[in-house]
Amino acid sequence: MAKNKLKKFAEMETFTNVFQPPYKPMAGHWQDTYFRNDHPIVLELGCGRGEYTVGLAEKYPDKNFIGVDIKGARMWAGAKQAIEKGLKNVAFLRTQIEFITEFFAADEIDEIWITFCDPQMKKATKRLTSTYFMQRYQRIVKPNGLIHLKTDSPFLYTYTTEMLRLNPYPVLANTDDLYACDCYPDARALQTHYEKQWLDRGLSIKYIEWQLAHLEHFEEPTIEIVKDTYRSYGRNYKSQE
Repeated sequence: MAKNKLKKFAEMETFTNVFQPPYKPMAGHWQDTYFRNDHPIVLELGCGRGEYTVGLAEKYPDKNFIGVDIKGARMWAGAKQAIEKGLKNVAFLRTQIEFITEFFAADEIDEIWITFCDPQMKKATKRLTSTYFMQRYQRIVKPNGLIHLKTDSPFLYTYTTEMLRLNPYPVLANTDDLYACDCYPDARALQTHYEKQWLDRGLSIKYIEWQLAHLEHFEEPTIEIVKDTYRSYGRNYKSQE
């Protein structure tokens, strides 16, 4: 492991806003034990460097935000930034999202943001908008809680649209070009590094928002979807704005 990563992992051990192994038993106690308020809790799944989590926390001080990812060296950036900004409504949880139900109690979460995640074109159960994950989310999200998806991926957008067609979730917003219309201001308010990259390359940003009605039966999409063919430039790419 590179020395820089080891340094980041060591520093993360001192961050009071990061929860990682060995885990504290937090399920059902995030509001009273960590945030010390009764504000709604919002998750960002696959938060990466945590820039969106921190941005949301700054924009909505009356909500609590938890960024979730397995990559600790990336998460370090957002956790450190939140500490430097003095943000008390931000936390980070280092775990695989498959295990999300182990860290939150029933109805503890109000909203979920899924921002520019890997579309996982090879395996449906790894897609964060699959019925596999919907079943997990509904165990921790309040009835009719909100799910937001922002993605550059035509594949993931098509897949998610089909998933919502097959399963009766109320869809509140759906656009395949977020910045082509003057709508959905909450989704347009923040841009990640990769979102700016996709926009610079002429790619459209897709956005869907739906309510997580608690379902008993799920139907997984089986349609053939054209796979994405482009790749990221990486973190060293400089926006053209």
